Amino acid sequence: MPSAQGLRGPAALNRNTVSVGPSEPLPRSLRARQRVEWTHDRTQGEDALMRIVRALGATWAPGVLFLGVFLLFPGPALSQDAGLEEALARAPVQAGLQYIDGHRAETADFLRIIGGIISPSGQEHERAQVVAERMRSIGLQDVRVTSSPNAIGTIPGESDRVLVFVSTLDDLATVAENQRAAGSPPRVEGNRVVGPGTNTSLTSAALVAAAEAYIDSGLRPRLTLVFAAVAQEETGLVGMKDLYREYRDRAEGFVDVLGDGHSISFGALGIHWWRVIAIGPGGHTLSGGLPNVNQAIGRAVDRILSLPDAARTDNSRTRINISVLESGRVFNHKPESGWFSLDIRSMEAETIAAIEAQVRQILEDVSSETQIELAMEPFQLTPGGQIPGAEGSLLVQSAAAISRHLGYEPSLSNSGSSNMNVAVGRGTLAIGLGGSRGGQRGQPEEWADIDGMIRTAKQVFLLSVLVGT
Repeated sequence: MPSAQGLRGPAALNRNTVSVGPSEPLPRSLRARQRVEWTHDRTQGEDALMRIVRALGATWAPGVLFLGVFLLFPGPALSQDAGLEEALARAPVQAGLQYIDGHRAETADFLRIIGGIISPSGQEHERAQVVAERMRSIGLQDVRVTSSPNAIGTIPGESDRVLVFVSTLDDLATVAENQRAAGSPPRVEGNRVVGPGTNTSLTSAALVAAAEAYIDSGLRPRLTLVFAAVAQEETGLVGMKDLYREYRDRAEGFVDVLGDGHSISFGALGIHWWRVIAIGPGGHTLSGGLPNVNQAIGRAVDRILSLPDAARTDNSRTRINISVLESGRVFNHKPESGWFSLDIRSMEAETIAAIEAQVRQILEDVSSETQIELAMEPFQLTPGGQIPGAEGSLLVQSAAAISRHLGYEPSLSNSGSSNMNVAVGRGTLAIGLGGSRGGQRGQPEEWADIDGMIRTAKQVFLLSVLVGT
């Protein structure tokens, strides 16, 4: 697994992008629970193994010992599968799962309602209020809508340490356009909720359904469970940044609910988007050809895309892309300004920083050569990083065990790109649950899959049981 070797220690946590190192270990309680469970199982297994060895004698002892090593040191996946089976044997847990199934139609109708609320990124207030009202009605406590606006509710635990589940409130601008053009709200058709706005909103409907099932089951959590539908995911992860600031000092982990757990991300791909602005003298073609902002733009673009990192295709996911170039409008005018986009991404935080330093030097050189002013303007900086030990953590392995229980083997990734990046990039364990939510997102024919929504609710419910209870 590729691992970034970046900043270390508390100072690193103040950076927008950070590779998390050994000085930021997993939360103590997540490691401690794994250690206690493993020690208990190992002690019992050792006693049983030695009884078998003594009974069979020296001839069979080596083979038994070899088998014993395999059995006594199972991988995290095996131990968490066993932990899930133990949880599933409890009546309250089965009651919670049955509650989710029994309220399938109600959850689909809630999705229909919130999916029909026009909520482009930055304009989620009405949807946030409706989600918050639903949170209050099911019994979540301390329900509020923040300025972001995030809709947040909690189930208090024995500890003030928290496990935070996150869904997305906002939609793409194209979804809002399709909602206005549709002229009618979403509708339930068989196993689908059909209509613009339903695909992403499936995550919030599933989140609330899981919280409702947990409350109805009568379970009492060890950690305080936080359920948050966050705003402005599409425009800078604004809601998640606010949520993280509120809970970072108490968080055992964050779970970004994007789907039912067909995929599970535990590391974050850093993505930095810049606008490179060019400013120079304008005028008519006859007034003279130079200086010309387009010369500077062309020269800078060529040199940036000639950097060695622009050709990389390795597992670090390091990439450089320039996709938008914009300046003049008419043939006989020399433009006063222009700009081009710059997309830099990598799982290695220091690589992003190094590329940005090289780009700044290129812009300085080109500006000196052409007498055109060039400047980098941040558009969206998505933090990234890696947390050593995350893949084997209780949170990741529990999610994987739940996915297997639900009927599929999850794919694991250390290069997520979503709300989870905010937490991972600042040193806090977080995962992203992926999976298909339906189809035609951003199109007039958009729809959400009710079966997928129910699986997502079960994944969140069972995670709250395995990790939070």
